[in-house]
Amino acid sequence: MCNGEMIILNSLYERIIILTISIVICSMAAGCNPEPSTTVNPGTIPSQPSPVKKLVFARANDSISLDPAKPNDNESFKVTVNIFETLVKYEEEGDGIKPCLALDWKVSEDGLVWVFNLRRNVRFHDGTPFNARAVEFNFHRWMDTDHPYHTGGFQYWYYIFSGFPGFVESVTALSDYSVKIILSKPYAPFLNTLAMPAFAIASPEAIKKYGEDFYRHPVGTGPFYFEEWKPGESISLKANRDYWDRIPLIDELEFRVIGNNRDRVEALEQGTVHIIDGLTTEDISRVQENPELRLYMRPSFNVGYLAMHTLKKPFDNQKVRLAVSHAINKDRLIEDVFKGQAKPAKNMIPPLLWGYNDDVEPYEYNPQKSKALLEEAGFPRGFKTTLWVMSQPRPYFPNPRKVALYIAEDLRQVGIDADIQVFEWEEYLNRIKEGEHYLALIGWIGDNRDPDNFLHTLLGSDNAQPGRASNYSFYKNREADRLLAEARQTFNISFRKSLYMQLQVIIHEDVPAIPIVHTMPALAAQRSVRGYIPQITGIEPLSAVDLDMTANQKE
Repeated sequence: MCNGEMIILNSLYERIIILTISIVICSMAAGCNPEPSTTVNPGTIPSQPSPVKKLVFARANDSISLDPAKPNDNESFKVTVNIFETLVKYEEEGDGIKPCLALDWKVSEDGLVWVFNLRRNVRFHDGTPFNARAVEFNFHRWMDTDHPYHTGGFQYWYYIFSGFPGFVESVTALSDYSVKIILSKPYAPFLNTLAMPAFAIASPEAIKKYGEDFYRHPVGTGPFYFEEWKPGESISLKANRDYWDRIPLIDELEFRVIGNNRDRVEALEQGTVHIIDGLTTEDISRVQENPELRLYMRPSFNVGYLAMHTLKKPFDNQKVRLAVSHAINKDRLIEDVFKGQAKPAKNMIPPLLWGYNDDVEPYEYNPQKSKALLEEAGFPRGFKTTLWVMSQPRPYFPNPRKVALYIAEDLRQVGIDADIQVFEWEEYLNRIKEGEHYLALIGWIGDNRDPDNFLHTLLGSDNAQPGRASNYSFYKNREADRLLAEARQTFNISFRKSLYMQLQVIIHEDVPAIPIVHTMPALAAQRSVRGYIPQITGIEPLSAVDLDMTANQKE
């Protein structure tokens, strides 16, 4: 080996020693970050990934559609409010409206021109931008029957219920983040209506991509995005980590269908689900006795009623309808079936809603008066008819079949032989919308805190069209329609209140339907659930709900 080679090797050894010392010193120094080692030092514990927080909400019925423009049932909206968002939304407490996808808005003095300034830097779950053109697209899809994506046999129920075909004249994007809506006439409940989940803004590109199948591939801007739907079993969502507002506290959200009440309660007790609804009075007692469970009572914002098809004999006769009203013993029904967990109804709107007319006298239970009215109407020996009822529990009828049995027995006492017929929920809705029934037990849960949402939806003649009816009594009264229209076109709350009070008197005298109960629907949850607050409308986003993962739960 020559001297030159020896110098090179010595220099190399020195560099190796210096590099080794540098690495050791760097690893000991604060703030230095050498490449991680693949070996674990003795005595250390590698960090574990956080457990997935999956919240399971069990209910009796599946959703009908996940396209918010299509359905008119709460089971669908329970899911869609977690996927989609509206321009404005309700305040958590009180009756006010606050911004959502729209930051602010202004309206002209005549109430016809509305301009909404939209939130920036919001994206749909498919990555496409939310902007004024997306809002314009959604409105025209709802409004225009010749729109290329007003398809799939959609009836756009809430658009029709709210009278939008006669109110919205045009919707125009003024810029990327400003949209103008012109109404043909003033519409006082406009903001309340826009806050309803049916008017959520969907991704135009997803609608174009999936067409008629969009209801199975929902894409919105909300706190959760859609993952999977197993019809009749479950719907799975995942947290939207790119959400513009507060990121959900849970990672996954599942809506599971458990049709049997007892099975649903047992699943909660066993820890395989976290929240359940549709509790019966027996379930309530069971939950209250279990220290591991928590009971919730949703504020009463509904009405359960008996719809009488006023265009079919003999229910086209007001005396017959009045006879039916006097035949039903509401006090006994509420005591025996609802176990006191409901209040008797006398109007078609709940008492907590402004405009409620407490001066209306309830129909008294009087079988003798009922028989006398039937005789005056030409039915001294009564008659035969059918009484329809849904098979699954609803918030206003937690035990619908039992309600039907009690009413049928009351009717039998005055000579009306009502044959009970039971249908699955989706079929039931479709058939009563067509007007195939004579008597039908049904109800309504308020979508917003305006009397119009109850009275126009349930009794307006323009909602009595077969195939898309929400006026299941098919009631048509010119004076009632005039009051409904007038109440919609004034922004004076005191005047609107007086109109609705007059309307309730007319409805009470005509008896197109018999209000039976207002309930406080019961829900239950495991103690591990944190931050769940039932909302008055019966549906709520679940992004603020958390799970205490230290609790022992079965997966």
